[in-house]
Order: sequence, then C-alpha cells, then structure tokens
Amino acid sequence: MITTANTTTVYVPAPDGTPLATDLCLPDAPGPHPAVVIRTPYGRTAHRAELRGWAAHGFAALAQDVRGRHGSPGPWHPYRDHEESDGAATVAWVREQAWSGGPVVAVGSSYAAHCALVAALGPRGDGRPDAVIAAVPALGLADTAREPAGPERLRARAGWWAAHGDRSDSAPDALARALADDPRLLEHLPVARLADRLGRALPSWPGLWDDRPRGRIVRRASASRLPLLAVGGTHDPFAEDTVALWRGWGGAARLLLGPWGHRLTADRPAIAADRVNLGALYVRWARAALAGRLEPERRGVITLGGSGRWHGVRHGDAAPGPVESSTRTTTWPFDARTGLRLLHGAEFTADPARPVRSDDLAVPAGTTPADRCLLLSPPLPRPLDLAGPATARLHATADTPAADWAVRVTALDPAGRAEPLAFGIVRRADPPGEAVEITVPLGTLGRRLPAGTRLRTEIAGHHFPAHARNPHTGENPVTATRLAPSRRAVTARGSALHLTVVARRRYVEPVPEICR
Repeated sequence: MITTANTTTVYVPAPDGTPLATDLCLPDAPGPHPAVVIRTPYGRTAHRAELRGWAAHGFAALAQDVRGRHGSPGPWHPYRDHEESDGAATVAWVREQAWSGGPVVAVGSSYAAHCALVAALGPRGDGRPDAVIAAVPALGLADTAREPAGPERLRARAGWWAAHGDRSDSAPDALARALADDPRLLEHLPVARLADRLGRALPSWPGLWDDRPRGRIVRRASASRLPLLAVGGTHDPFAEDTVALWRGWGGAARLLLGPWGHRLTADRPAIAADRVNLGALYVRWARAALAGRLEPERRGVITLGGSGRWHGVRHGDAAPGPVESSTRTTTWPFDARTGLRLLHGAEFTADPARPVRSDDLAVPAGTTPADRCLLLSPPLPRPLDLAGPATARLHATADTPAADWAVRVTALDPAGRAEPLAFGIVRRADPPGEAVEITVPLGTLGRRLPAGTRLRTEIAGHHFPAHARNPHTGENPVTATRLAPSRRAVTARGSALHLTVVARRRYVEPVPEICR
C-alpha cells in the first residue's frame, strides 16, 4: 500500500488473482460513503485531482489501471478481454470495504466509458454498479474502427493504436513522430500492414479490422434499468454513438451534447454561457441518481453552440423531439434559387490516388477533371438555430462496383472564414452506372449560425486520411493493394440537404434539466 497526498494506492484482485493497481481517495468525514469507480488505460495517476474532487463531495473515489496498462500487470487486449469481469470484481471489492456505503457509480470517458458500461451491463449482483456516467464513449472495437455505414476510421485508429496498442504505457505522439519521418505513411497499402512502418511490433492492428457487428453495447443497453448520464460533443467523432446509447438505454437516461470535441473541450473559445462545470454536474447527477430522484425517462439537452443557449430533447418511440421548444426539418434542394446552387462537379472523378482530403477545408477552384461536386447556399437572411439530425439525400451514379459517398458541409461566415458544420460518409455497392438514391446521415447538430452565413456542401468519393480510401474494385479496403478511379454523377433533381432547426425558441438550463 502506498499513500501520497490523500491518495492511497491499493491492489484490487481480479477474478484470476491479477492485482489491479488502484488509487483510492476517501472523504475526511467518517464513512460509510457512496463510491465512484474509474477504470482507465490512460494512467490512473492522471485522475488524482478528480478523485480529490469527488472525495470533497462525500464520495469514496477510485481510479484503476486496467489489466496490462501502467501499474496493472498482464496482457493488454483492448476491448476484447477482462474489462467486464475485472470491472465487476472491482465493484464487488468496493462494496466489501468498511468505508463503503454500498452504492457505486461507474464513471469514464472514451475507453474508460467502455469499461464503465460493460460493468453496468453485466450480470446482476454485487459486481454491477448502481449508476453510470459515460462521456464520449468508445463503445467497442468494431464501433471505433468503422463508421456505421462501413468506411474505416484510418487516421484516428492509427493514432490510437500507435499510442496505446500492445504496450503497457503510452506514447501520445507516436504517430506524429512516424509521420514526420514518413509524411506518406497513411498512404501505405495494404492498410492491414500499416503498422509495419510504425517502428515497433503492433500485432493487434490487423485484428482491429476483422468483421464483427457494431452496436453490441447499445443492444444490451435496452435491458438496463440503471440511471445513465451520456455526455458527448457535437465535434466528437463518437457523437452519434453517444446519442445512440442514450436513445437505446432502458432506464432513466440523460444526454448532454455540448460544443466540444473528444476531449470535452471546445475547438474555439466558447462564450461563457456555453460552458458547463462537468465536475459539479457529475456530483449533482450522481446524488440524484443514487437517491432515485431522476424522472424515469430519456431526456437531455443539446448545445446551440455560439449562442449560449441549450435546447431540450426527449426521446420517445421516434427520433428525439423537443421538450420546451419545437423543431422542424428544413430542406435545401440542390441547384435551386433558395437552396444550394451547383458551382461545379455535377460529374466528377473520385481518384484514390488523389483523394479529397479530410485535413484541408480549402476547395480547389475550376479543377479539371472535377474531384468533387460543390454547392453553395445564399447568405442566411437571419440567424438559424440547428438542433438535431442532419442528412443529405443524393440521386447519384458511380461506374464502379463499390463506392464511398462523403458529404461535408462547411459554414462560411460573412467574412468568408470556413468552419466545419457536418460530415457523413457511407459505403455503397450498387450496380455500376445505375442511378440510385443515397441517404448520408450527417450526425446530430447543435449550432447557431449567424445571419449572412453560407453553407458550402461538398460531395466526394474519399475523406482521407480520416478514412481509408475505397479502392473501387470491390476488394476489402483494408487488404487491397490496387486502386482505381471512379467516375461519379450527381443529379440535382431530387437531391437535397435536410437540417433540423429550432422553430420556437424556448430554451432550458442544462444542469437542472439533466438532474431532474
């Protein structure tokens, strides 16, 4: 046992006896106390300030290194082994301690949210917590590897696996260093052998791409009756997984979708009213959840980023609907005076040798042949509040047996500055040359667009390096080594962008709405 600055390091036995390094911080007042358990691969010591915060509010707080990481011995197999059983053993151990009052809240962000969820969805008994807080949840191996419609998340997975995979510690800048040495690293084919160029053994990389169904945790969640707080960001790549978890949860569930990225920080300076003290919210919500004071329904709030306003949502049998304000779907038809005007690229070539890049918002003007379809709206006559799902519906043709369709919507402010607004990508295998209707989900938006904003919409065949290139041959993009161009055509008639807008502006305060 090691004690440092109010934190004691203990070793909690896993079911097979593996000692899991755990930092424990207890309140100054005598117990018993409710407990908070955080299980993480990113290093338990990074949570010591958080543990002290929980303890200051009367919770026994624990942060544990998962098996095979940092202070905990054993093999590290992300998402595959031990997380459910090790989590259950830890929760059961907490309940056996003299300082424990019994109730346990499982808490985590990203992979740690996965750990919290699998413990919460495990068998009934002492190993199941009483409530769960899942922030920007990475729901599982398949869920993180691919988009719901199939395309591989190349850049993010290469970065995560280079930093954390098959090692007991972390090297957060591993991919950046590799790219400095080889700027074309992510172009290496086949994708399954990309790890060979990272300079160290990464045997789990090929298995990341093995076909397996997505959504296992969401399907299990429907049977849960525990309280859930799901926290996400409109700029987080896992935002739709956060929303799907909330929608599918069987018990009292709350959604907080703020103007944040995966680190729960804003990409640009946020106005004061957009900010939420997540630590204080977690404590207040945990107390309400453990006391049984939450209303037994699924409700939440979505940011209207840039306005300081929050929009209330409630989930019933259909898509989320408003609590205290109404929404409607607005349609922006292609090549219409009041919709999106076609600038160029009604016919374009998606060439994986020269893909449209995800890391560059600049749009080349007048390229021949065109590499994307490009459309632009008139300036908005008045501010527009977006709160809810967005989709693009395309009438389009590809001359190859496989095709990805990427849609990127960018907000151009009155000064012409570009900021990402929405993105979606789907994989199709339609008969070559046959016109088809394609629906591309663009995620859940939460944003206020000022008057004068223009919406620029790009339709392309690639979004690289964020996503692996489709080779257009029908081969698996992970194992393919041969690439072919794909000729595309987008028909304006019947194609449109659909956005959910707030029709009547009656707003909510985020913290009281989440905690009632």
